[in-house]
Amino acid sequence: MRIVIAEDSVLLRAGLTRLLVDAGEEVVATVGDAEALLDVVERHAPDLAVVDVRMPPTHTDDGLRAALHVRARWPAVGILVLSQYVEETYATELLAGDTGGLGYLLKDRIADVGDFLGAVRRVGDGGTALDPEVVAQLLARSRRRDPLDRLSPREREVLGLMAEGRSNGAIADELVVSAGAVEKHVSNIFTKLDLPPTDHGHRRVLAVLRWLEEG
Repeated sequence: MRIVIAEDSVLLRAGLTRLLVDAGEEVVATVGDAEALLDVVERHAPDLAVVDVRMPPTHTDDGLRAALHVRARWPAVGILVLSQYVEETYATELLAGDTGGLGYLLKDRIADVGDFLGAVRRVGDGGTALDPEVVAQLLARSRRRDPLDRLSPREREVLGLMAEGRSNGAIADELVVSAGAVEKHVSNIFTKLDLPPTDHGHRRVLAVLRWLEEG
């Protein structure tokens, strides 16, 4: 298998190279920053790219963003992300589509060389290798991201009546509360659903659409 390694730690990069070569794999290039990863993938057309998340130039999520670029431009190249942590935003984007040829492992949880090599070969062959902790964190993020979960029971009740086409006055009559209370609930709904302060009627329609999508 032809492999490129993108890792800014010199020692870890050398260690990964030695480990893979000793296991009979071919490491065709090693780089220490995200931009160089794109160059070597284009030049060498590897079977697999082993990528660290935090790399130059910003030492934040450059490696994962480069992996997304590789995935979009060269979909046949397998991507195995090695990281100290789960970068939720870009990891979700990376894993949103077909997960064939994708892996995301946490460095501190790799306890066995054989398991790691198995993951390398599985991803290189078009399979998937995901650390269970990665899956758990992404599922938790998905649950957090559902905006309707932010609504209180009363706000969900108000939104349900809005979806029936009720005016604020009609909602107030139905719930036996003041019109001001309904207006406050509606304002909270707009805020919690991240609907920007544009035309009030337009926001009302968008809020109802969110409700209908949930149903």
